[in-house]
Amino acid sequence: MSNSPVTVTLDGEVAVITVDNPPVNTLSAAARAGLFAAIADIRARSEVAAVVMICKGSTFFSGADISEFSGPPKEGEFRDLFRELEQLPVPVVAGMHGVVMGGGLEISLACHYRVALPGTRFGLPEVTLGIIPGAGGTQRMPRLIGVEKTLDLILAARPVDVATGIQLGFIDAEIDGDVREATVAFARALLRDRAGVRRTSERSVDPATAAPEIIARLTAQAKSQYPNRTAALTAIDAVSAAARLPLEEGLLYETELANRTKLTVEAKALIHVFFAERNTRKIPGLSFDGATRKIASGGVIGAGTMGGGIAICFANAGLPVTVLDSTREALDRGLAAMAKTYDSMVKRGRLTTAEKAKRLALIRGTLNYSDLATADVLIEAVFENLDLKQTIFKELDAVAKPDAVLATNTSTLDINAIAAVTRRPSDVIGLHFFSPANVMPLLEVVRTDSTAPAVIGAALDLSKALKKTPVLARVCYGFIGNRMMEGYAREAQRMVLEGATPREVDGALEAWGMAMGILAVFDMAGIDVGVNVHRANAERYPPDPSYYQADIALHAAGRLGQKNGRGYYKYLPGDRTRHDDPEAIDILKATALRLNIPQSAHAAGEIVERCVYPLINEGMRILEEGVAARASDVDVVWCAGYGFPRYRGGPLFHADNIGLKTVYDAILKYRDRFGSMHWQPAPLLARLVSEGRTLGEWQAERNLR
Repeated sequence: MSNSPVTVTLDGEVAVITVDNPPVNTLSAAARAGLFAAIADIRARSEVAAVVMICKGSTFFSGADISEFSGPPKEGEFRDLFRELEQLPVPVVAGMHGVVMGGGLEISLACHYRVALPGTRFGLPEVTLGIIPGAGGTQRMPRLIGVEKTLDLILAARPVDVATGIQLGFIDAEIDGDVREATVAFARALLRDRAGVRRTSERSVDPATAAPEIIARLTAQAKSQYPNRTAALTAIDAVSAAARLPLEEGLLYETELANRTKLTVEAKALIHVFFAERNTRKIPGLSFDGATRKIASGGVIGAGTMGGGIAICFANAGLPVTVLDSTREALDRGLAAMAKTYDSMVKRGRLTTAEKAKRLALIRGTLNYSDLATADVLIEAVFENLDLKQTIFKELDAVAKPDAVLATNTSTLDINAIAAVTRRPSDVIGLHFFSPANVMPLLEVVRTDSTAPAVIGAALDLSKALKKTPVLARVCYGFIGNRMMEGYAREAQRMVLEGATPREVDGALEAWGMAMGILAVFDMAGIDVGVNVHRANAERYPPDPSYYQADIALHAAGRLGQKNGRGYYKYLPGDRTRHDDPEAIDILKATALRLNIPQSAHAAGEIVERCVYPLINEGMRILEEGVAARASDVDVVWCAGYGFPRYRGGPLFHADNIGLKTVYDAILKYRDRFGSMHWQPAPLLARLVSEGRTLGEWQAERNLR
């Protein structure tokens, strides 16, 4: 067993199984083989009176090896392993620490007793990947805590702490100190008390916990919580079966259902996004040679909503940050808003008062650029105006230390032009945070023509410290996300001019899976924001008199969205609930009349096609131009930053799933109806359709070059 991640040692009469399978102790094939061998070894030792199972490193088993999901089914191997563990003739104790999820929790259920260090977290999050617990979790957990509580855990898909585990009944005790010593001590106490074995498989499920009214309530909850998805409903089926089937039959049924879920588009899409997010820091063709720049402090220029959110990100990461604004009034207002954000976190129980004070102490305000001289990274986060940003970068160039990273948070502007005003264009990069910056996980990292690899590496390292998902892009108008947004939003605005109501448009998109309809997004962000961007970049847009005219008409009528209670919808003071507003609809109708736009009815399917297919089409252009390195990066941008449904895998995964020809034919259909100004297939889309190839195949070929 010298090459195995699993070892067995004796501590007196207690056999200690230790697993060391870095980085997070997944139940990989090597770990499973080692555990089989360890169990056989223990069976051969007559002197063993109890068994302890622990893991080295930062966590107990973190879960199954998700990379195996695309291969042959492994459930039979898990069943056999867990059965062997559970059938040991002496007490078996799992000693846990860290984050014990999925298969990691399931193996502990096959042990006779379970103890954990303070701070350990437990969960069954499989439905978030479109699958169900497939290593006994749907059958063993109900035997410990009942069907209802098991489904509460699975549907919530959020980890619970040790105290909750004890209260629910699947954790026996909290231990302190060294996990090995404390778990061995617990095992010895069992021997002293002659507690004996306690197999989960020999327990029955309380049928009252699976009463029809309980299952009906949880089914309704699953349909609401996971719309357009099936994994949660399948989990209800599997867990309910534990109340009527013996364990072995239940495990076989669980296996059948688990393997069925793996074949769904939902699971394939969610697993695609899972791996795509973890691959964004791996940049094809770019080597940092270990020479990235260390970022231990930051500076933010602009104390507004975006700048304040970025500063909070730094403070949350334990990094000191200096925030600069041009006036004392603006600076004080920004610092007060940051304090208010932390007050809200304390009120919601997410922070203690002491933690709030510690984080606020890391944020310092200033009116002087000289106070930014020692920062490792300086992030400009002011209004979208190229002249203003260039002026700021000249100031930063003058005061920043020689190896500082100079970043702009611009969402649309030419970063090459910003870098050009400095004497160090290789130090300039785009760090496009999404609002609210302290909440949204996406960070577009935009390299200029001159950005040094070490600066890109520093930005990627910073994203990890700030708990952001970075996606590298090249400079173009709108980069990845906002460039793709143009066609998506264009069609939504065009359709409300054609007679669709805002609620019809947003309702169709939300029913399809978007987190929020695009017109509601405009109201939330501020209609004036979009109008100002389009006016400032008017030369970039096609000569279409109807282009984004819905926004412009509402703005001209003084409707700014949620900020003044009137936009595409009406809002009551202090309430973000959307109310239909006849006045807004009248304005849109009058605009359509002025522009001679014919009125028509819009089915939900048309609304989704006209919004989503331009999104896909532009994504194909971005990919072929090299603005994004991979199709999966485009998918991450839209899933992490724009509310695209993860269970559809992102725009480009979705295109491959429904078939590129489906998208291509629809674009031609709308080109025939509306003309080629906006409806023209991307060259890459047309080529792949003509060759009968998928985007995945095209991407795989590029990866091999």
